[in-house]
Amino acid sequence: MFIKIRRDTLIILLLAFILIVCGRLIIYVAYASSAEVAEGVPIAGIIVKGNDIVPIDSIRYNVENSGLREGSYIDGDILRTSIRELPVTEAEVNAEKFVRRSTIPGTKIAPIAGADVTVNKQTGIVTVTVIEDFSTINITGNSTTSSDNSNLGKSTSVYNYSIAG
Repeated sequence: MFIKIRRDTLIILLLAFILIVCGRLIIYVAYASSAEVAEGVPIAGIIVKGNDIVPIDSIRYNVENSGLREGSYIDGDILRTSIRELPVTEAEVNAEKFVRRSTIPGTKIAPIAGADVTVNKQTGIVTVTVIEDFSTINITGNSTTSSDNSNLGKSTSVYNYSIAG
């Protein structure tokens, strides 16, 4: 017994089958030709927590300067960058130092009192926890007073702020 199928239905079914087979073949070829990470775990990204004033981009830039950036990878307990190799713990300490130097854009004020940088060696995610404290900043104010006789003798005060220390 034969099942009667119209010719256009048969062509549509045949095309669907060919598309499914080609899709599977393309997925297999893409997987087979993908580059394996034989070096280790690549640095996947930087997560910043606890900042209010200092921009995230400024903090990320300083963390990347310590070697924890895209293109670097972790091989066991060693961080391998394009320039050098160093222990992951040393890179974390360097990143903490660099994060503390992050300033508010356009100023020399660095309100970050403390930072904690941790690297997950299985996923390659760098987590930065920041503590901002403005009480640790020494700002001295120099006040100069000038009088303007054309403005009915009122005096105006001008404050010049600078970072001490």
